[in-house]
Amino acid sequence: MPTRQRAFIVEILTLLALVAAPFVLPHLGFSPTTINRILIWGLVGIGFDLLFGFTGLLSFGQAAFFGTGGMFAAYLLTETSFDNTILATLAGTAVAGVVGYLIGLLALRRTGIYFAMITVAIAEVFFFLEFNPLSAYTGGENGLPGVPPPNLKLGFTTLTFDSNLQMYGFFAFWYFVGMVLALRIVRSPVGLLLRAIRDNPLRAQALGHDIRRYKLTVFVVAAMYAGFGGSLLGMLQGFMPPDAFMFHTSGEIVMQTAIGGAGWLFGPLLGATVWLFLSDFFQTTLNLGATWKLVLGIVFVLLVIFLRHGLVGAIVGLYRLLRPHAPSAAAQTGGATADAAMPPAEPAAAAAESRHKATRSTTGPILRVEGLSKRYGGLLANDGIDFSVEHGEIRGIIGPNGAGKSTFFKMLTCEVQPSAGKIVFDGRDITGMQVADACQLGLTKSYQINQLFDRLTVRQNLAIAALGELRGKFRLDLLKSLPKVRGLDAQVESTAALVHLSSRLDTPVAELAYGEKRRLEIGLALATSPSLLLLDEPLAGMSPQERVETVALLKSIAAGRTMIVIDHDMDALFELVGKVTVLQEGRLLVEGTPDEIRGNADVQEAYLGGIHDEVAPEAQP
Repeated sequence: MPTRQRAFIVEILTLLALVAAPFVLPHLGFSPTTINRILIWGLVGIGFDLLFGFTGLLSFGQAAFFGTGGMFAAYLLTETSFDNTILATLAGTAVAGVVGYLIGLLALRRTGIYFAMITVAIAEVFFFLEFNPLSAYTGGENGLPGVPPPNLKLGFTTLTFDSNLQMYGFFAFWYFVGMVLALRIVRSPVGLLLRAIRDNPLRAQALGHDIRRYKLTVFVVAAMYAGFGGSLLGMLQGFMPPDAFMFHTSGEIVMQTAIGGAGWLFGPLLGATVWLFLSDFFQTTLNLGATWKLVLGIVFVLLVIFLRHGLVGAIVGLYRLLRPHAPSAAAQTGGATADAAMPPAEPAAAAAESRHKATRSTTGPILRVEGLSKRYGGLLANDGIDFSVEHGEIRGIIGPNGAGKSTFFKMLTCEVQPSAGKIVFDGRDITGMQVADACQLGLTKSYQINQLFDRLTVRQNLAIAALGELRGKFRLDLLKSLPKVRGLDAQVESTAALVHLSSRLDTPVAELAYGEKRRLEIGLALATSPSLLLLDEPLAGMSPQERVETVALLKSIAAGRTMIVIDHDMDALFELVGKVTVLQEGRLLVEGTPDEIRGNADVQEAYLGGIHDEVAPEAQP
């Protein structure tokens, strides 16, 4: 993310490159038509990169939107009296967006390979429709000939862009507009959330974000970029070709993005440059005939193998290698290691200590559970648990392995739906609620195994969590910059101070020591300003010294909060909590103060004598 001082450097460099390209590229063997086609494919690729490179959604169905937008614009310009090419292009873009919205509602019900396969099927359906039922409108095998070149109606005159250089100016303008819009999206709160979805969608959802609606948003945006590019293609060629709907069109978009590098926005343009240049070179210069596809395929495989992050990634990597080395993250923090002691408490932490969502009342139980059960087939993970936590209480939950603690926690935060029973939080029945909605109400959890956004910085991780509270579950502020989100910087910095990570805010998460990652895991939950914070084994994997320091940290966090903590370190847990609940074999065994639990014979039997009994394994959803 660029700093404010260099916010427009990318746009300026893009503009300079676009001005120079038509005068430089011909000397490198590019024909004028190829240069214009590069711009169109690069523009389509921007949308695909937002979808795949920034959100992690691999779609093989972009040809459906490319062809739909192009055919609709071409039909207006060839089969009706409509002659305004810009308005026709915008109309084709809008239609592609509507189609993208409808398809997205279906395709985004699945993830991973199933989502990709759905997009393949949809592309094939659109290809069939174009060649058969809708051939009267699309021209079938012949396409739609007679598409006029781009024009600009000024009222008193009409400018027509019919030469190669004039067309280049027209296409370059729209590529620049498309790039500027994409950069604004990437730098917006939505752009940060898209990267969160790419890296860890389940955690993004648990932090209060409606990830499905954000996925649908970027799916529509990518469809509109494809539709816009398809409209421009018809004007460049003078007709809208039927192969715009073919699967190889989607495949070329994917391959060009892979060659150029996903997640950089400029990757598709550079990939299209290489792809189209080599296509022309193998066909016209080397006269390889049908063999050119085989050779180009081999080149593609080699580029992907040896340039894992594409050409742009290789260039960026080379730049970082050659520039003067910045001090390492460890050096900046005095050689921090996995066992490094936490820095002293920071004054700014006080601002975050009492920050939490308002509750309907401040007395009585904030959480009440009645008869909560969870069954996985024939395995009963939790059975008829009754449980309640008072406002301001620090509650501990313990139990031997297989006691059902993790499943119980997941049901409390709505990650797992109970088979029976009722969960009431702050006077609301949240049974069956989605995890994002529970977080929005103020019920948040940290995880036993770190669930962080490893490719982002500490600041970005905390911002993702804070945005859930500041913006709600879903907001389309696509063109708003992150620094303009009111209260975001203050909340991120105060949370970082609370978990002693202020000096590491701009450090990539992958470079953090383990203890720092555990503190960041807690920080993500804190940044949502929870009224009830659940901590799942916050001391897991820590050294003895780190455990002592983390208990001190948890004590400072506990001031003014309601917390439930699971941990196997009973000495540390008993030092922190005021009341303990013991689970055994999915049932509530006993509740009491730490002193009462220490001397309880049933608890001793559960932990010691119980090892001879059959214990159900910890259920996993």
